[in-house]
Amino acid sequence: MQFKSVLGQEHLKNHLTQSVDNGRIPHAQLFVGPEGSGTLPMAIAYAQYILCGNKGSENQGGNDNCNLKFKNFSHPDLHFAFPVATTDKIKSHPISSNFLEDWRQLLKEQPYGNLFDWYRMLGVDNKQGQIGVDEALNIVKALSLKSYEGGYKIMLIWMAERMNTSAANKLLKLIEEPPAKTVFILIAEDEGQIINTIRSRCQVLHFPPLAEAVITEALKKNYQLDEITATKIARQSNGNYNKACDLVYHDSEDLQFEEWFVFWIRSAFKAKGNKAAIHDLISWSEQVAKTGRETQKQFLLFCIDFFRQALLMNYNASQLVFMEPKTKNFKLENFAPYVHEGNILDISQELQDAIYHIERNGNSKIILTDLSIRLTRLLHKKAS
Repeated sequence: MQFKSVLGQEHLKNHLTQSVDNGRIPHAQLFVGPEGSGTLPMAIAYAQYILCGNKGSENQGGNDNCNLKFKNFSHPDLHFAFPVATTDKIKSHPISSNFLEDWRQLLKEQPYGNLFDWYRMLGVDNKQGQIGVDEALNIVKALSLKSYEGGYKIMLIWMAERMNTSAANKLLKLIEEPPAKTVFILIAEDEGQIINTIRSRCQVLHFPPLAEAVITEALKKNYQLDEITATKIARQSNGNYNKACDLVYHDSEDLQFEEWFVFWIRSAFKAKGNKAAIHDLISWSEQVAKTGRETQKQFLLFCIDFFRQALLMNYNASQLVFMEPKTKNFKLENFAPYVHEGNILDISQELQDAIYHIERNGNSKIILTDLSIRLTRLLHKKAS
């Protein structure tokens, strides 16, 4: 993947190419950015630039054979590590090398994809993937070997915040003092979840969300959309190109999430003194609890965004509102007055607590039922 294939982020492209051209390649870097901002494509393009001796964003003057290997993401000196879990085929001690075929398929089809897309491809969205100690041992082994082509070796660790403590401690010394011409590129969405001893040894690059104009142009070029449609989808994507692509195909999980959210909110409003509505909330909790844990977490993050959008609309910050609910007879402007300074912090905290407990394998049905009852009380709370 070449730099010219990466959307936007020109200042970061310039920084990375200049560091290579000047012979100043940090041995450990951490790319931090929200979903759909291009951290993974940028890391692969950067690795290709280093390994193939390319020059400029057009990759001119590099090694053609090397660039050809990158088309299939199969360069022998580029190593990948990413969150994995046991499957029907790999029943114990899963490591990234067991799933390279699926990983390359994801990179070809959805280079801006998120962790949820990856788990869904593997069929493990009911499990919590991680980068464990088996992976760390495999990384140590891979980097102890000489490079295949005699140059750099690059280890790209995607979703590094999913690295557990045992794996992080195992890699600590290697990241601090790697073998000659060995480069670590860690990629994360949540920098705060990476242990400090790892983070302090990396040069950190922060990726902003993509500009609306950048996404608009990419949609017009890649999907042959007209200006109006592309602009509308780019606005709804809120700087997330992965979400924009999903919206083009009407394949966004947000459509299902919105349906759940609207039913949930309506039932919560009715539930005060209404036994039938309480039964609806319990049935809703059972329905959502049957989905995978990653789906549940994604839905709750969607809810946090939805409440934030309602709050912005309530306080007349409409220029920051990008959500356009598609559910019949549900208007964001009618819902917005019920989200205010008197309840938004409590609502946000309850949702984050639910995510925390689901991550730790709590009973989803109990967690979601409890959350629903608490939400009923908070939505009826008056603004101060």
